[in-house]
Amino acid sequence: MTYFNEGEFGIMLLVGIFTIVGVAILLALYGIYVGLIKKRNKVKEAMSGIDVQLNKRYSLIPNILTIANKFMEHERGLMEEITALRAKASGIKADANTISEKINLDNQIASKMGQLMVNVENYPQLKSDQTMMQAMQTYAEVEEHIAAARRFYNSAVNELNNAVEIFPSSVIAGMCGISSYPFFEAAEAARQEVNASAYFN
Repeated sequence: MTYFNEGEFGIMLLVGIFTIVGVAILLALYGIYVGLIKKRNKVKEAMSGIDVQLNKRYSLIPNILTIANKFMEHERGLMEEITALRAKASGIKADANTISEKINLDNQIASKMGQLMVNVENYPQLKSDQTMMQAMQTYAEVEEHIAAARRFYNSAVNELNNAVEIFPSSVIAGMCGISSYPFFEAAEAARQEVNASAYFN
């Protein structure tokens, strides 16, 4: 039978305690790392959701412009701006490097489309066009879906940004190259919703 003297027992006890503490710290750090990755992936999922909804908008815009083009002779400059913005925005897939540009372009498109819809009021023939009415109603629905996707994205970004900025997860985030993301906020000109159905009364 092996016997340990008091000194050896004390050393073994300290080694055991340090081992347990070390393992606990490693598990805690791993838990923080996993949490950060999950939050970042949730933001990426939310960005994909916004992309899906924005692509629906991009698909709808040419139909609206084609119909409007028949009646809105004095709005050609605005329609050309919308077309150019749409072409640029639809060529960008939202990711960590492009999300700020995507947000900026989205705000510009929303603002210009809002102007176009307000200007529809000046064209009685266009207001009474059944195809235009349906396109505008569909556009309003798509805008609601975009707003919902933005809310989901902003919620995910809030969780990630908190984790990235608050100690101790901020240290792990810095070591892993995980950074904060911008919020998807509407531009001032686009904050007021346009009630498309009001223009067809």
